[in-house]
Amino acid sequence: MSLASKIKGNPGLKKFVHRLLIPKGEARPRLWVKMFLNRFFHKRGAGSAIRNRVRMDVLPFNQFMLGSHSVIESFSTINNGVGDVIIGNNTLIGMGNVLIGPVKVGNDVIFAQNVVASGLNHEYRDVTKPILAQDVTTAQITIEDECWIAANVVITAGVTIGRHCVIAAGSVVTKDIPPYTVAAGNPAKPIKRYDEATKEWVRA
Repeated sequence: MSLASKIKGNPGLKKFVHRLLIPKGEARPRLWVKMFLNRFFHKRGAGSAIRNRVRMDVLPFNQFMLGSHSVIESFSTINNGVGDVIIGNNTLIGMGNVLIGPVKVGNDVIFAQNVVASGLNHEYRDVTKPILAQDVTTAQITIEDECWIAANVVITAGVTIGRHCVIAAGSVVTKDIPPYTVAAGNPAKPIKRYDEATKEWVRA
């Protein structure tokens, strides 16, 4: 049995290790985790950049990967506490973005400003408990290659956005968007698609 399996299988040990990594009631890892531990677990490609004012709430027990020549701009928050955050090559994560795993972003993707992609949801069904005290659920978000996610878009848990899609500014994406589609609105719906036969973008 691996060390990780032993820790996960022992609630007391798991809680102890968790406290070593993260202060109680917080999402941000302790300074020693950021400075010394994470560098052995997380991967960054050649020419990648994380700007100085990015909040990196990343921990060693889930993956964080940033591809070659990709950039995370200032005032963004990256959190892999409940799921992996994987960002491909030549991808821009713009200013003020929030990515909460599990999130996978492909290659050659543009995230504009103030995009939120959260693979996490809070349970609320037990009315005898505050929502804060209830469990969380997670579902994978996948953004395929060559997408443009415009400013102020929200992408909810479990959504896949297909290759070479455009999501219009201010949209809330609650369902999968097929490849080669322009989507807009709340909830986001296709408004254009690429027609392979005519080689043109047409109304959906």
